[in-house]
Parts: sequence; structure tokens; C-alpha cells
Amino acid sequence: MSSDPSRLIAALARDRIHLDLKTLDLCFLAGLYLQADRASLASFEEDALIDMFEQVCDVVDPGADRPRKRATHAIQRLRDQRMLARVDGAGIVRSGEYTLTRLAAAVVEYFLADEALTRESLTLLTGTLRAQLAEILAAAKRADTDDAWRERVVAPLRVTVGDLVGGIERRQRGLDAQQEEVQGEMAGLLQADWFGAVERCQSLLDTTTDTLRELNEILLRDTHHFVALLQEIQSSASVAGQTESEEAVQRVIEHVDRIAAWGGARQRAWSDYYQYVHRYLRDVVRLDPDRALSQRLRDQVAGWPATPFHLLVTAAPSIRLLRPLESRVERPAVMRPRADREGSPDLVDPEEAGLDIETLVEGALAEGARSLAEVTEWVLPRFPVALRYAVTGRVADVFVRIVRIRSTYERPWRTVAPCLELEDWELSREDE
Repeated sequence: MSSDPSRLIAALARDRIHLDLKTLDLCFLAGLYLQADRASLASFEEDALIDMFEQVCDVVDPGADRPRKRATHAIQRLRDQRMLARVDGAGIVRSGEYTLTRLAAAVVEYFLADEALTRESLTLLTGTLRAQLAEILAAAKRADTDDAWRERVVAPLRVTVGDLVGGIERRQRGLDAQQEEVQGEMAGLLQADWFGAVERCQSLLDTTTDTLRELNEILLRDTHHFVALLQEIQSSASVAGQTESEEAVQRVIEHVDRIAAWGGARQRAWSDYYQYVHRYLRDVVRLDPDRALSQRLRDQVAGWPATPFHLLVTAAPSIRLLRPLESRVERPAVMRPRADREGSPDLVDPEEAGLDIETLVEGALAEGARSLAEVTEWVLPRFPVALRYAVTGRVADVFVRIVRIRSTYERPWRTVAPCLELEDWELSREDE
């Protein structure tokens, strides 16, 4: 088989290779696989295939009509997809014999075999692989002909070592599937029992973490020995000029490197997932044991089209800073006109407005004024226009000192003179 990916993809596209297996087809293949394993059968007669299909059809699809005709179509469909192969030479003269192909066996083994990577299985595989590599190294040192190199080095590397490395990789894929199942199980536990699933999720995390750590330690230790033995075999092949042996060793080294890289990658990935789940359990589940907050948030998000909500943020403008003046090298001299600062004081009349204002305010109240605006309107005409602004403030001061006022949160503005308004205060009910 060509190792060029482009050639392989082009061949698959040219032959229009495809797989379309329904549940009934998979169950049919699984029944054939198990029957062949139990009865040590190398092939099946056509009648045996039809009988097996009818048995499977009774379990998977009871009540289906014309099972023999469906069996004929299923056999032809599986032959077209290279799941079944006819092994007799009778052609269409009589009913033939069929056997499962490697593709069918691999599909069924994927669903039936539980090759999970454990410490015991990995230790057994790595120990066997180390012993096999040591035997190949000893054979490489004794080999003196091309046939000896081909039979004692190349063949074991391709067959025995390849099977052992493939077994480790299959168990790695089984552990990947187990990790996915663990993640799905934790999601299901949280969905079924929000707060009660915390301890179970913690146990699953710790168990998987311990398993990955132990496996990674074994892989790091044993892959180092594998690479050392393979490099010695490659060095002996290089000295003897055995190019084929060098290439075979290099392929095994690449497989071993991939196994070691798998261990490191899974350890990092599970570490990230472990930290994420711990943060989720700590920050979400434990802080919201009744799931009230998350349920409210889910309801708000689901009902957003009917009752939308928004987060409005006002951006504060930046402070405008004036540019500092640049100092000039030569400053002009400051010249001020000379003036006589000792002027004569002016004579003014004494101001008696304060006493007059207090008297006028009392008079306004006596006349029936009930608010600051009414008192101010009564007092202001007694003073010149230039003084009315200052008099307004003094009237307010006197008003709040001699009476008790009542003020609401929103006080009305009232005009008391041309171009002059004030906030009005009313007398309290006790002073009315």
C-alpha cells in the first residue's frame, strides 16, 4: 500500500469508498463475529447468514415483513461496502460462502472490545515490548548476512513489536473514550442533582487524575528504555549497512515517540479540565446550591425577546487641561504707573437698612403675608432698584429667623420684581 497521503486519498475518491451502516447492519455483523469466535468458524454459508439475519431482525426489528428478502439486500449491501467477502469460486451457480473482512472485524471489535489502558495492562505490554527489543538487539549483534537481518531483526520489528505498539495505542484510544464518558457522566450528574453531585464529581476527577499520573510515569520511564534499545539496534544496522533495518527501526522509534507525546498531552489536557471543573464547582455550584441564580439567569436569557434588558454605560469625558505657558527667556519689565495711594476717605451716611428690613418684614407678616414671595413683594418697593438684590437676601434671612417655615422637595420659583425671582417658602401651619 502506498504511504503517500495524496495517492491514498485520490484512490479512495476514485473508488467512491463510503460506509453506511445502520443499527441492524451492525448487530448483524456483531452476531456473525461472535458466532465465528464461539464456534471457531472460518466462513459462513449463505443459509447461515440468512438465519443469523432473521434472528437479529427478531430482536432489533420484530414484526418486520419479508426478512429473507431483507437479508439478501443486507448481504449485498455489506459486500458492496467491503464488510463481507465471498470466499468460494462457484460464482452465481450456487449459494456461496462468506467471511468477515478485516474492516468488519475492526468495526465490531471497536464496539465489543473494552481495551482500557490500566496500570496492569500497560506494565504487561511495556515489559513484553522491552524483552522483545532486547532479543532483537542481541540478534542484530549476531547477524552477519542479509537474510539473518531480514528474519531476526526486520520481521520481528514489523510484526511482534508492531503488534505490541499497536496494542498500547489501542488501549490509549480506549482510555480517551473513557475520559469522554467520565466528562459526560459528570455533566449528567450535575444535570440530575445540582448540589448533590459535587462529591461524586470530585471522586471521578481524583480517580482519573491518579490513573493518568501513574500511566504517564510508566510511559516516561519505559519509553526512555525503548528509545535507547532502538537506537542501539539502529546503530548496529548502520554499521552493517542494512538500510531496510534502519528504516524499520526508525518507524518503531516514531511510534514510541508518539506514545510518549500522547501521555504528556493527555496529562496537560486533563489538568486543564480538572482546574476548570474545580472552579465551576467552587464558584457556581457551591455558591448557588438551590440553582436559583442560574435558573433566573436562564429564564432572563430565554425571555429576552419579550422583555429585553440592557447594560447602559456613560463614558465620562476626559478632563480638559490647559496647555502650560512656555516661559520666555527674556521677560519684559513690569512698568506700573505711579499713583498716590494715600487717598482721602469718603464720607457716607450710616446704613440703617438692616433695622428697617426687620421692621418691614414684621409689618408684612402683620398685614397677612404668608410666604417669602409675598413678604419680599411687600418690602422691595420701599428700596431703590440698585439695592433690591441685596435686600432680597436680607429679607430671606430675617424671614427664616422670626417665623417657622414649611418647604417641600420641589420649591416653586416666583417673580417678586422685574428681573428678580426667588424660591418661595411658606409659613408652617403653626404660624398661620
